[in-house]
Amino acid sequence: MPGSEEPAAEFDPAPHGRFRAALTFAGLRERGQRALRSRAWRLRLYGLLALQAGVAATIAWFVAYEFLDNASPVVAPTTAVGIVAAAMGSRLRRTVELLIGVVLGLAVGDTLMPLFGIGPWQTGVVVVLAIIVAVLLKGGGSLLTQAGGTAVLIATLEPPVRELSIPRFVDAAVGGLVGLAVGLLLVPIHPQKTVLRLAEPVVGPGAAAMHKLAAALRARDLGEAEQSLRELRNLGPQVNALNEGLSAAQEVVRLAPLRWRERQSLAFHTESIQHLERSLHSCRSMARRLTTALKDGEPIPEEFPAAIDLLAAALLTLRWTIQANEEPREAREQILTAVELAGQAQGGSSRDSGGPHPHRLHYSGLVAVGEIRTAAHDLLIASGLDARTAASMVRRAVGWEEED
Repeated sequence: MPGSEEPAAEFDPAPHGRFRAALTFAGLRERGQRALRSRAWRLRLYGLLALQAGVAATIAWFVAYEFLDNASPVVAPTTAVGIVAAAMGSRLRRTVELLIGVVLGLAVGDTLMPLFGIGPWQTGVVVVLAIIVAVLLKGGGSLLTQAGGTAVLIATLEPPVRELSIPRFVDAAVGGLVGLAVGLLLVPIHPQKTVLRLAEPVVGPGAAAMHKLAAALRARDLGEAEQSLRELRNLGPQVNALNEGLSAAQEVVRLAPLRWRERQSLAFHTESIQHLERSLHSCRSMARRLTTALKDGEPIPEEFPAAIDLLAAALLTLRWTIQANEEPREAREQILTAVELAGQAQGGSSRDSGGPHPHRLHYSGLVAVGEIRTAAHDLLIASGLDARTAASMVRRAVGWEEED
């Protein structure tokens, strides 16, 4: 009946429009929540930097004003703040190079600009000479960059000064030393919290990518599998930041008296984080092999995605138990169950029949099983076990007890 069908057609677009609006609103809300979480994470990670910079600038200004007879202290607090910012997540050697570069650029600029004056060729000459001196001192990239950049500032922004009771490079040296003292001695970072917070953007996205890979394997969706592989590969910058944070934390517990008592605890956290990172490398290799398996039409038994889901869950469980200083029993059970499932996906020796089962996997799948076992071994070490015990537990989960 055409007369009765037309009104329904007229009202169809409204519910559809409301549904699309609801989806759009939900997407915007989710993105907003992610952005807020990201900002909160950055504030927790770098919030101490603001306090360090403020304390360093205050002390550097006071020292330059009271002891160096500098009526307008600028260079000392500026250098102190720059050194504090550079030291965050950086190694001590690189920070010292930055300090030397500032002092060197100021020294060359203050020495030559009163002789040459200000101009384009004078600026070029001063920069060339500052970098040559830095090269002769066998400085690295940070020293060369800072020496040249500081020389440019002196040559272009500062008028030539012929008589200085206290040279500006002395101000810079004082400010840099104050910045180092504040960052390493007075207000040092908390090593464990810094390392664990830097691990968050590595472990969380890594586990999410593995869950996505497991779903893609169940659906044999090559596009989603490739996307999960890209997400694992894109963790490189976060992993680099984590490694720099580990180096910075180790330097703090070695040099900062306030953090000496945390050396043993940081050593445990450092080893755990390093093995978590290694397990992610194995998971990335596994994802690459399984993506190839999908391309080549190889079989993907249902135990495989289940094992990957368990490894991803173990990553998150292990992270929380490390933060809470709890025994990671649940994480170890998840890891070993994942190894068992990978063995079932592969097929293997049967103790009842005495003969081998035919393999259920082809080449890429068999390689992926090895990567799962490697990742499991690293995760067990990250949970606090020694390498030998972790290897023995993996062998038992596979069914190789006779090799112990």
